[in-house]
Amino acid sequence: MRVSLSPSFAPIKAPGSVTQGRPLLEPAGARVILGSDGGALVASISPEPHRMFGPRGVCLHPDGSLWVSDTGHHRVLGWKRVPEADDTPADILLGQPEFGREGRNARGPVAGNTLNVPTGICAFRGGLAVADAWNHRVLIWRELPTGPEHAADIVLGQADMGGGLANRGRDAPRADTMHWPYGVSAIGERLVVCDSGNRRVLVFDDVRESGQGADLVLGQRGFDCRDENAGGPVGDFTMRWPHMAVGWRGGLAVADAGNNRVMLWHEMPRENGAAADALFGQTDMAGCDANLGAYYPTSQAVNMPYALAVLGRRLVVGDTANSRILGLDDNAMAAHADRLNGQPDFAAKGDNGWGVARRDTVCWPYGLSARGSTLAVADSGNNRILIWGAAP
Repeated sequence: MRVSLSPSFAPIKAPGSVTQGRPLLEPAGARVILGSDGGALVASISPEPHRMFGPRGVCLHPDGSLWVSDTGHHRVLGWKRVPEADDTPADILLGQPEFGREGRNARGPVAGNTLNVPTGICAFRGGLAVADAWNHRVLIWRELPTGPEHAADIVLGQADMGGGLANRGRDAPRADTMHWPYGVSAIGERLVVCDSGNRRVLVFDDVRESGQGADLVLGQRGFDCRDENAGGPVGDFTMRWPHMAVGWRGGLAVADAGNNRVMLWHEMPRENGAAADALFGQTDMAGCDANLGAYYPTSQAVNMPYALAVLGRRLVVGDTANSRILGLDDNAMAAHADRLNGQPDFAAKGDNGWGVARRDTVCWPYGLSARGSTLAVADSGNNRILIWGAAP
């Protein structure tokens, strides 16, 4: 049964004239919804093949498959082809011995085929990379995994597949350790990891073997610091809670959610602690307030942006705490978004527009993946994945 927005749940927005945003995605909403009875707000979150609990990562793989980090169930779900019907059950399971099971590391020891709060997920060199956040590592399969017994081939952040301690049990980080890596992305041959608990982004130029160190660090001056904003005030190179990174227009974009901004490098950084060239979400490099210090958002302001993707020429921003999706066509400082979905205008906010879940609303979007004219959204607060076509 489809549900519609009740008049008693009108979206909250700022008074006065409001700039209307053209839709980034089809205004009718997602063409396919996975995990939530086609959009119903109340649904079981038991670990079934077609159910999810707070999914935070999604990957539209180049081979036509779909992969989801079903975070709350500590597992990854795979579909051999992108589904064309609502609530299609997954074909492949990782992290648990069977679909009806859940629990951190399958209620056993850390291993090459277990997961503990998986989040970011991406295609990498024909295979798959998963940010296994609470095991403080990234798992890499050289080929697409086939089932629960298919262990990862490479682990980063730990010395071996049995390690699961933050920074390998040390007080200070190193180039080969991680603490809550929530985001992982492939940019060409590079693997980029948002090492969120260490307040930094790690860049691996050439992933070869388990336990190797990163080649570059952003957000800190060196590999041995993990302080928020590098131990000082927010600035042009510092980070508080980096969550996702993507390549955009030959450069790099990082969702620095804790500082309520997206950091933009116009070329791929080459030095540790390189300063960003521009920001989206703040008007200067020292700003960090949610919605630029106001209650209502605008086309220029964000509140904890966790997710990024590139759809066509635009950078797509999951403006998570404002429960909306923005499209950005300008990489200059303090630019304005020009496309919008999830809210009726740029000044509106609220989970599902302060109403019930529909095909065109979101509640805390944590993950994005784009391929061709399709955007997949990990709509975490609604326990579902949206497969959504681009608007003209």
